[in-house]
Amino acid sequence: MNRVTLVGRITAKPELRYTNSQIPYTRFTIAVNRTFSNSQGQRETDFIGVVAWRRQAENICNYLDKGSLISVDGRIQTGTYDDKDGNRRYTFDVVADNVQFLESRAQAQARMASNNGNNNIDATNNFGSSPYDYMDESSYGYNLDNMNDAYSNMGDIVTLADSDDDEDID
Repeated sequence: MNRVTLVGRITAKPELRYTNSQIPYTRFTIAVNRTFSNSQGQRETDFIGVVAWRRQAENICNYLDKGSLISVDGRIQTGTYDDKDGNRRYTFDVVADNVQFLESRAQAQARMASNNGNNNIDATNNFGSSPYDYMDESSYGYNLDNMNDAYSNMGDIVTLADSDDDEDID
């Protein structure tokens, strides 16, 4: 079973994009605090990529902003791309099945006012820069042109074989 539930804050204003087939989607990152403290007594944060499709993507882009507190229920989807130096990189995203807004509009406005509009996430990203900072949409290893169903394998055909062989999977 491939299920994940996350609660965190959006790290940048989500932007609505469209596939070549005009299907709306958004790709954004949420900061999720770990449940334990490190040796210095501080809670570290993970930065997790999320993809939402269709009406849900439109709602996220229309109503959420940097710092918005959300809950995401979905599944993990892996992908690969070649970076600018030609190295193969492996990625994962959470494909959102359900996104809940956990702040009222008044709470979000109060948070923005108390920060004077500076909504920095107080966290340390221990994994370097995100691959989303320099990759274009065609680099994610997804077949967006054939994307008609958020539950299909990003438009790609999946073939599963019953086999007892202990072969390595590339």
